[in-house]
Amino acid sequence: MPTGETTSPRPLREPATEPSTKRILEPIDRVSEVLFGLIMVLTFTGSISIAEAGRQEVRTMLIGALGCNLAWGIIDGILYLMGCLADRGRGLFALRELHQTDDPEKGRSLVAGALPARIASILEPSELESMRERLKRMPEPPYRAQLRRDDLLGAVSVFLWVFFTTFPVAIPFILMKNPMPALRVSNIIAIAMLYLTGFTFGRIVGRNPWLMGVWLVLLGSLLVGLTMALGG
Repeated sequence: MPTGETTSPRPLREPATEPSTKRILEPIDRVSEVLFGLIMVLTFTGSISIAEAGRQEVRTMLIGALGCNLAWGIIDGILYLMGCLADRGRGLFALRELHQTDDPEKGRSLVAGALPARIASILEPSELESMRERLKRMPEPPYRAQLRRDDLLGAVSVFLWVFFTTFPVAIPFILMKNPMPALRVSNIIAIAMLYLTGFTFGRIVGRNPWLMGVWLVLLGSLLVGLTMALGG
């Protein structure tokens, strides 16, 4: 699953001298990864026929669920790194363009374009010019973007977050011999995790967290059903 919500580093700043201010994994990213991991594992637990399932079938299902989340955890980690590199590359490109232009108006436009629109809208031309001049005095930026230690930590966090969201739902099948009660307990855990994920999402976006919890349970169930219907 793509990690498009990843927070970009501030553009127009020298990566070699800029301290890292972003979290390893932002709250919205954690919510997205939990939802993704739950949907993936629920497509496996929901596809098993409890009436006919024996220990071998349950074991096969668990291996499939864990293997799938392992693979997608790795893919998500790689996509996270690609996103970091792309964001930093755009910032370097804008900074190099600022260094190369002698047109103050174009320079101010580059600075304004690198800022959030609401912040840029309240800045006076003199303030933008001050920023432009200070950025121009900075050392020439490197030609190529480089990954940092916190980018690698973020990728590992994404991988672990995706992979380990599998375990709470799968644990009942590991600990309980009878597949029927194991499935019921697994579903209860999945519903609780979906609700908590929605509750957290509601708090992040400023919506009623209790209602968002219910909404995400319904959405998650719909997505799982859709995935299974399409052969996922």
